[in-house]
Amino acid sequence: MSENPILAIVGPTAVGKTSVAIAVAKKINGEIIGLDSRQIYKGMSIGTAQPTLGEVNSIPHHLISIREPNETVSAGEYADLVKDIVGEIQNKGKEPILCGGAGLYLDALTLGIFKESKTNPDIRERLSREYDEAPDVMLKKLKDIDPDYAEKVHINNKKRLIRALEIVEITGKIPTEHFKEQASNQPFLSAGRQAGRHSIFTVLLSMERQLLINRIRERTKSMLENGWIEETKVLRENYSVEKAHSLDSIGYRQICQYLDGEYSIEELEEEIVIRTRQFAKRQYTWFRNRGNPVEIDIEKFGSMDDIADEIILVWNKFANQ
Repeated sequence: MSENPILAIVGPTAVGKTSVAIAVAKKINGEIIGLDSRQIYKGMSIGTAQPTLGEVNSIPHHLISIREPNETVSAGEYADLVKDIVGEIQNKGKEPILCGGAGLYLDALTLGIFKESKTNPDIRERLSREYDEAPDVMLKKLKDIDPDYAEKVHINNKKRLIRALEIVEITGKIPTEHFKEQASNQPFLSAGRQAGRHSIFTVLLSMERQLLINRIRERTKSMLENGWIEETKVLRENYSVEKAHSLDSIGYRQICQYLDGEYSIEELEEEIVIRTRQFAKRQYTWFRNRGNPVEIDIEKFGSMDDIADEIILVWNKFANQ
């Protein structure tokens, strides 16, 4: 087991996590493990902002473009994949670096998972249709069986609401019961030093709100110009939205609506920006409330090298405590 804590570089969408992680990896002989619930899929390189071929060639990346869009990857399965990859990287004498914005996946690594953390595509597809027809009925159903957990689920959070009801159907237990059991399961990573376990050091990248919104707007425009609509067309030709849960993601969902005539191209771009901006806000909240990350405002540094050096500095301080 490596003596160094595993470094996790997290943050909101469009903040520049990949570029920072690559800069750090080059300095510490690292390899990057994707912490992203959408970049794991094939055929979605534009809309999920997967690392470019040049970036992958410069630093090895893992858990990028490895699954078909109609496959599901539970948080539990993801945690198992990370465990194996961390071991492989460390056996080469290199440093694993987690990089991404999937808070649920990070929780699976640091808080543990349900023992029965599985998914059922048929159940999920049916629940997705039911949500589209009447989300208020779905939320009431959850409130009736698990009022405590329902308080934490917003009616607009389709993924979380469906997952909660899917867990009930698969396991026969409400999410609150699972969380109680989860507390007794030893997670893979620990935020502090504990014998026999890997420790994790989390860096949260941030920037001023308006700057991030500007980056989201610029990136959205660039992605649309570089073939995001065409990418979505190909996916729709091969998979239905019901069969490919990955298509029900920010951007892809709106592009499908555009292709169905619900938006003009201008309305499409603005809707994606709004949805992405809202998602970025939720990501900030999630990470700031978990694991006591070290937050680094990347706008305060003059270069990518400077950002990488600061991250390595605080990472080493933690390692030497």
